[in-house]
Amino acid sequence: CGSNNPLFMLDEVDKLGVDYRGDPASALLEVLDPAQNHTFSDHYLDVPFDLSKVFFITTANLTDPIPPPLRDRMEVIELPGYTEHEKLEIARRYLLPRQVTENGIPEKMLTVTDDAILEIARSYTREAGVRNLERELGAICRGVARRVAKGETESLTVGDENLEDFLGPPRFR
Repeated sequence: CGSNNPLFMLDEVDKLGVDYRGDPASALLEVLDPAQNHTFSDHYLDVPFDLSKVFFITTANLTDPIPPPLRDRMEVIELPGYTEHEKLEIARRYLLPRQVTENGIPEKMLTVTDDAILEIARSYTREAGVRNLERELGAICRGVARRVAKGETESLTVGDENLEDFLGPPRFR
């Protein structure tokens, strides 16, 4: 492509696993070391390649599982999780509408209050992101879809007072 300065994104390096085929962390040590990566030799093609202009970005949920020699070659930038207000907006604007559509719930059939969304984030998920929040909203939508399939046509509002009917008892205090 006429360029020798690509960006490589290595996702979730904290989940690298060692098995009988080798240790990926030791291969990354050579690749990420600026003193060695200008003469990197690929073992598959057995061709030297200059990796000194490659920009590597890695992601991890936790830095503890990353081997210390590998972590020493990285500049760690910590990003905080979403605030409750941000989770509420993401759920209201994106997650809930997507789950309503995916579960085939008719328009205006389901309303989930802001208090219910905040309660899900506080008492059912407790995470930095919103992956489990979407799962819990999906569980509510499946419960409503089941009611629609049985022929119920009245609209339903899910608030913090009837949240347990859909998700069971809170998982966190």
